[in-house]
Amino acid sequence: MSIISGKSLGHVMDIEFSRETGCVTALVVPGGFNLLQSIKGEKTGIAVPWDRIQKIGEDVVLVDIAPEELEGCYQK
Repeated sequence: MSIISGKSLGHVMDIEFSRETGCVTALVVPGGFNLLQSIKGEKTGIAVPWDRIQKIGEDVVLVDIAPEELEGCYQK
């Protein structure tokens, strides 16, 4: 959930790690709909950088990022 807009970004669908350090670098949330990828059975995700994660709770992850900022994040 974005603490800026209050909008849900969806459920975390993957976690990215650094190969060098083994530390988490990003959480991947659902991205925009892509018909071709959907037909192939692929999922589209947007990586939210770890430094933008504010708090992880039992039911919600709070991120300091506006949904429109996600457009510039890496699409997986």
